[in-house]
Amino acid sequence: MAKVIPHYAEYDKKCLLFRGFFQQRVPEPSTEGIRTRIVNIIYYLEDDTLTVVEPPVHNSGLTQGKLVRRDRVPNESTGHPWHWKDFNVDIDVRFYGISYRICNCDAFTREFLLSQGIEMNEERELPVDPTPQEKHEPLKSARKQTLADEKFRQYLQFDGKVLRFYAVWLNSDGESNEKRPCTIYYYLSDDRMEILEAREINSGRDPFPRVLNRMRVPKNWEILPASNASSPDAADMENVEYFGPRDLLVGETLYILRKQFFLYDCDLFTRRFYKNCLNIEQGPAIDVKEPKERFKITPMIPPHIGIGQPEDTIQSCLTLKPVPLKKNMIQYVTNAGKVLRYKARLDWIHPEDKDREFVIHYSLADGLLSISEKRVKNSGFEGGRFLKPMLLMKPDSDTNYPQYYNPTDFRLGSIVHVYGQRFIITGAALSVLRYMEENPEKFRPEHLDEFRNYFSQLGVTTHNETRLESDQTLVH
Repeated sequence: MAKVIPHYAEYDKKCLLFRGFFQQRVPEPSTEGIRTRIVNIIYYLEDDTLTVVEPPVHNSGLTQGKLVRRDRVPNESTGHPWHWKDFNVDIDVRFYGISYRICNCDAFTREFLLSQGIEMNEERELPVDPTPQEKHEPLKSARKQTLADEKFRQYLQFDGKVLRFYAVWLNSDGESNEKRPCTIYYYLSDDRMEILEAREINSGRDPFPRVLNRMRVPKNWEILPASNASSPDAADMENVEYFGPRDLLVGETLYILRKQFFLYDCDLFTRRFYKNCLNIEQGPAIDVKEPKERFKITPMIPPHIGIGQPEDTIQSCLTLKPVPLKKNMIQYVTNAGKVLRYKARLDWIHPEDKDREFVIHYSLADGLLSISEKRVKNSGFEGGRFLKPMLLMKPDSDTNYPQYYNPTDFRLGSIVHVYGQRFIITGAALSVLRYMEENPEKFRPEHLDEFRNYFSQLGVTTHNETRLESDQTLVH
């Protein structure tokens, strides 16, 4: 079976548009007589309703818009509602006592009516209502245009339009050549000017908002009459010359009330106004900023308080709530589990400390150093841990800016100071030589040769490790 589409669905959002007009008599004595009003007749195919809408005309003085609300309008001649078959161009239709003349229609309406077998009449042009044209013509006044009329016209045309220039006030009073930034506003509605000082943070000056109140600024203040000195706006314009837009150009210096103002830039609206209205191209912005000497204050770091590491004291000065130092994660991950071991003995004073042997452990991941003592039976010493893992500071470094022991400080015969004790390095594990050969740029050549000779005397090299059971063997 063929698919049946409902009438309201087939013609949903499809309308016929007819353009026409109706005439209206003006009852009061007027030059119009008959007023012609243009309308659009819209016919909705989905439910056979229609509406009449008058397009709004600016400043017409009439209530325009929808004249006939959307409804099934009855035909006065037949008594039945109007149907699209009753419409055509160049005919008269009557809705609720008002006769409308249809002049033309849009392309869709013409195509639809022709497809339904309706012969279309010739279209006609819409009449032109002379009334709106007369209203928009300028009023011809017999009286002579006065200065007040010109000012009022200028106010209506340029109200709210302001030219803005950026300037510096050149203060050459002999004491200092300071340049104070200002903003000059020129109001096009009444040719008045206003100068505001741009406030700078930490300038050492009290806020002084206005350098010049809004007023008409004369080019030569000294020629004003004495009676008009207090109110220059009342001076005779024929005798006093005031600043105008053509006098304000980027790169010029203005002398306003015995003060010098150098214009170095303006905003985008000002540039467009000069280019479009005065055919003047404003110059590019000029850099007037002087390099300021900034006093770099180095914060004083207090001495180490003795609790924790010196870095902890510095952290307490940087933040109100101290946070732990961030670890060097690249160094930590690269050297995770890598430890250098050195054999050492005490620089003894008491004879009982002569035979004590120690191992210095240096962790490459975090730079922590620890010391353990070899356990010997019946020696009288317990052995085990002698120094927990920590950053060991060199004896000759500043306590506030400490320098810690690192592998470059360990060589055969070197002395390591640990809290009043002196340890002399006498040997090392094979991993130390491997690390030095992998990083030769960190060590001196003579230090590397010392360790090579040491391991060669032991009969152990990096290429011959069959005799080596573990690093601990070389250390202990």
